[in-house]
Amino acid sequence: MKLRTLMTPGGRVPAAHNDNPFTALRQEIDRLFHEVTTGMGMAEVMPHMDVAETEANITVTAELPGMEEKDVEVTLADNVLTIRGEKKVEREEKGETRHVMERATGMFARTIEMPAGMDPAAVKATMDKGVLTVTLPKPAAAAAEPRKIEVTRAA
Repeated sequence: MKLRTLMTPGGRVPAAHNDNPFTALRQEIDRLFHEVTTGMGMAEVMPHMDVAETEANITVTAELPGMEEKDVEVTLADNVLTIRGEKKVEREEKGETRHVMERATGMFARTIEMPAGMDPAAVKATMDKGVLTVTLPKPAAAAAEPRKIEVTRAA
């Protein structure tokens, strides 16, 4: 069975086959340059995230399709929230021929700076159907009442 795709993941039409090794090398260099400049290679592994804020909480939501709780690590240190994990494909191949493989695998880490004073013990993280939700209660704001400060003559 011979499968062909008309478009590559980047939306480009594949170049026609050429037996010239220098043309093939040039096409491969162009492809690699395109992936690096568009971030295509890393973007497939990096989760998409949303950050929302209410009066009481900051909520970070990350799409992690196909991942489970055991594959994800969430930490809060020095006011930096880090979500890291690894997308793995566990499979047994017995005489199997792969024609197309478009699922990305690899490690990722996303970091977001949070406001000062966040309590790591109060952070809650839940995972449901491949969506990670991290809820961080905002630190209680110090009641800074405006006060008039008297100006005196320097001695």
